Amino acid sequence: MRLLLNTLLLLAITNVFAQNSLKGLVVDNKTNESLAFTNIYLSDLEKGTVTDETGNFNLDNLPSGNYKLVVSLLGYETKSLNINIPNLQYIEIRLEYSAIEMEDIIISTPFHKLQSENVMKVERASVEDLNASGAVNLTEGISNIAGVESVTTGLSIGKPVIRGLSSNRVLVYTQGVRLENQQFGSEHGLGVSSNGIESVEVIKGPASLLYGSDALGGVLYLNPEKFAQENTSSGDLSGNYYSNTQGFNTGAGYKASENNFKFLFRGSLTEHSDYDTKEYRVTNTRFREQDFKAGIGYQVNTFKTEFRYNVNNSKLGIPEEIGVQSTLKAPLLPYQNITNHVLSSKSTIFFNNSKLDINLGYIYNDRKEFEDEHHHEEDEEAHEEEHEEEEHHEDEHGEEHEILVPSLQMKLKTANYDVKYTLPELGKFETIVGIQGMNQVNTNYGEEQLIPDATTNDFGVMATSHIHFETIDIQLGVRYDNRNINVVSGLNRDFNSFNGALGFKTNLFENLTARVNFASGFRAPNLAELTSDGIHHGSNRYEVGNANLNNEQNFQTDIALEFKNEHVEFFVNGFYNKVNDYIYLSPNGNIVDNTPVFDYIQNDARLYGGEVGVHIHPHPIHWLHIESSFETVTGKQANDEYLPLIPANSLSNVLRVEFERPWLKKGYTFVKLVSTFNQNNVSTFETSTDGYNLLSAGFGGSFNLFKNEATLSISGTNLTNKTYINHLSRLKPDGIFNMGRNINIGLKYQL
Repeated sequence: MRLLLNTLLLLAITNVFAQNSLKGLVVDNKTNESLAFTNIYLSDLEKGTVTDETGNFNLDNLPSGNYKLVVSLLGYETKSLNINIPNLQYIEIRLEYSAIEMEDIIISTPFHKLQSENVMKVERASVEDLNASGAVNLTEGISNIAGVESVTTGLSIGKPVIRGLSSNRVLVYTQGVRLENQQFGSEHGLGVSSNGIESVEVIKGPASLLYGSDALGGVLYLNPEKFAQENTSSGDLSGNYYSNTQGFNTGAGYKASENNFKFLFRGSLTEHSDYDTKEYRVTNTRFREQDFKAGIGYQVNTFKTEFRYNVNNSKLGIPEEIGVQSTLKAPLLPYQNITNHVLSSKSTIFFNNSKLDINLGYIYNDRKEFEDEHHHEEDEEAHEEEHEEEEHHEDEHGEEHEILVPSLQMKLKTANYDVKYTLPELGKFETIVGIQGMNQVNTNYGEEQLIPDATTNDFGVMATSHIHFETIDIQLGVRYDNRNINVVSGLNRDFNSFNGALGFKTNLFENLTARVNFASGFRAPNLAELTSDGIHHGSNRYEVGNANLNNEQNFQTDIALEFKNEHVEFFVNGFYNKVNDYIYLSPNGNIVDNTPVFDYIQNDARLYGGEVGVHIHPHPIHWLHIESSFETVTGKQANDEYLPLIPANSLSNVLRVEFERPWLKKGYTFVKLVSTFNQNNVSTFETSTDGYNLLSAGFGGSFNLFKNEATLSISGTNLTNKTYINHLSRLKPDGIFNMGRNINIGLKYQL
């Protein structure tokens, strides 16, 4: 009790002596006019406000220390300032007019800078913009980011591909913790809803320095929505309708902040029937997803913390062949029933010139797969209508029904931690040191077994610095990792790796920025690669693991050039990625139970390519935006054979118009044409894919409805109803088309 009282007394004393304030004024640099409703945000403290009608702002209850102040307003260049509290008590900020989009702080890199200040190139997109372009789900949305594609099984199952690498070679972070959900399987989706996610960041290339094993190909970082600003509250209702699947997505959320506490919650329900092509509906691509997210935060002086929880339940049909044609939404057999729980905490302790970040996470993934062997003689239509009742002992008349027993059930429980200490700045040096670790237990409960019961333990230690010079910024770091995999059947392996990164950023000319980055990464073999010995029904092959596999180890060189002035932006990114001991499947010529046998083997590989793009907003018609980008990647083994699942080259052209009317805010309309080229560079066991063109268009904006703001978006994808097959579709071997024309109508209403 005495310890508790002393702790509370210490907090109270700290509260008295750390009550600092920052006042300021934001004006236009040319006209000196005050700028109302400008966003003022202290990214380290996650504390913000907006300027009033006279351009003034006030931030209270600030702890002493060095912080980054980000000032942003649509139509002006985002400004980032380093400030010291309490040395600075008043500031006047002058913003330059610009037609380019506002910048945001990049969270996935350790120093939390604007992209224009980052040494490493990171792609960022808001989920709101991805949805406005017509994306049905998060997986489809991220495919709009240059250098990012998705391996898909129908509409509901997809996983990111970054510059030709996917599955365990791409790490996904959500709520600030690594997401572990059996991502070794290509038929296993993300298990994350876009509802309650504010933005997506993509690191394209090895990020093992920051994230350890499995970040060999890159990182997909999902930023949750922010809490409400201090002493404010807001709520919203949203709904989307999709014509192709006769599907819908409904959601509601509320958040509030008062004094030192803040909380939020958001729930959503999504249902889709089988997607339609020009010629047929693709049987059993239907799915249902329920998602709930909640968070609570507390902040006082030199300490802030938040807890977030997300539960996602998805019933996903597994398509096999074109069969029954209907618009019912209950999945047929076979299907997956996946429940994913993510619990995370993020805490920061601020010292005078340094801070300690502690992120903890627990992920519980329960994956069940049901096959149709229990119902050989039943009709498929009956499955659709009775499917929900079949999982219960009795129906409404008291008659017993057969209980569906999952043919496959795996429970994956993962606890992870990430502790980083930001040292006081030493001259031109910003330095972070940290440790990361993970404990993971996989347990089987079903009749079949894809991977065995096993325990995985990770430990890593890292240090990284950002060095500021007058004409150049340098970022460098080193890291050591150990992964132990202990299989119940007796296999016990240790994998160790040292990795590093070195990057440079400089302005070659006034408006031309160059970035050069060198980084290494590694990936320890997963359980499937080490221990498989059986038929994988999802891919129709007998897989044989190899307990003697080595780490995959890679080294990538990135070069990025970016030109930007008031009216033109141009970028070109190039990369070369050398992967030693690349793990892949190869047939050995044997047949077991009429199924070809594939072995996991290793060979060196290399991937190379890049992206180039231009964004024009001509003077004086700043409301017009013309954007074009081209992306290419080639993947080869050391013997010059091509790697599988390499996306085809593509060209994207967008014409976008932004406008304001007295009755309409943030109005826009766009037309987009994506040209995907032939993919003839295929592995020995792949088929070539023809190219195609997809036309999209849409419009939207915000308006007042019953004294509150409503946002309407209407978009159409594949407007010409083109029949095509994406090279990364897992339905390609069966000649099944991707989705046809789809019209999406979305409405969001602020309460």
